[in-house]
Amino acid sequence: MSETTNPTVRIETSMGNIVLELDAVNAPISTANFIAYANDGFYEDTIFHRVIDGFMVQGGGLSADMSDKSNKKAPIKNEAANGLKNELGTVAMARTNVVDSATSQFFINVGENSFLNHTAPTPQGFGYAVFGKVTDGMDVVEAIRQVKTGNKGMHQDVPVENITIQKVTVE
Repeated sequence: MSETTNPTVRIETSMGNIVLELDAVNAPISTANFIAYANDGFYEDTIFHRVIDGFMVQGGGLSADMSDKSNKKAPIKNEAANGLKNELGTVAMARTNVVDSATSQFFINVGENSFLNHTAPTPQGFGYAVFGKVTDGMDVVEAIRQVKTGNKGMHQDVPVENITIQKVTVE
């Protein structure tokens, strides 16, 4: 990924800043989607609601009360077959079991998660679309992955103390 052609995004969190370089060449749909949410201010006051040490930290869709933030855009096409891998420090689109269901939620890999990579054009093998990587603030991601988690309603692996996304800025 080249910094001259790819957008940079700053995620300001209650634990510090994370800077991402998005891959507009290999993941144009996911990149445009993320930027649209950022430019709309959608991510403000969402939380990292799922944290699993050694796996990933996920956020971008729920408010502090664990409710879905409204006004989401339509789901996007899954770009997991783009050749990018779910490696430490990469960012990917979260989705349901439906292949083309990603909207606003994303996750940052805090481990080598090759089992999330595209292996076949089937529901089981489609994978999760990587669309960027952390270029600064991996120490913040590391701090998030180590927080104490528990259950909150129907949700598991929720940080005991909220980790808020205060602002996402396209630089």
